[in-house]
Amino acid sequence: MTSQAQAAEPLPGVRGLAFFGFPLHAAGKPSADRGEHLKEVKLPMLFLQGEKDKLAELSLLKPLVKSLGTRATLCLLPDADHSFHVPVRSGRKDADILATALDAFAAWCKPISASRTRA
Repeated sequence: MTSQAQAAEPLPGVRGLAFFGFPLHAAGKPSADRGEHLKEVKLPMLFLQGEKDKLAELSLLKPLVKSLGTRATLCLLPDADHSFHVPVRSGRKDADILATALDAFAAWCKPISASRTRA
C-alpha cells in the first residue's frame, strides 16, 4: 500500500522503501502486474525476498527489480518462503534468515540515513 501511495505522489519524509517479502502475485497465479506501479517510485527500494516465496516467483521478480535500475536492490534469502521460514532440511534456521535480512536492511539504510544528514 505504501508503495502505491508513493507511486501516486511522493510521501513527505519517506527516503526509501524496504519490502520484507514483496507480494508480487497470489500463490499459484504468477503475474508481475502488482509491481507495475513501482516504476513510478523514484526512491531507493530494497526487496528482501525468500527464494522459495510462492507470492513472488523469481522469474518474474528479478526482471521487475532489474527494470527499476539502480534505485532497486534485491536481497535473496536462501531456502526461505514468504514468511522467511526455512525447512529443517536446508540446514538453516529461521533466526539465521532473519539475521541475514536485518543485516542487509541495516546496510541498505546507512546511505539513506547519511543522505538525510546532508540534506
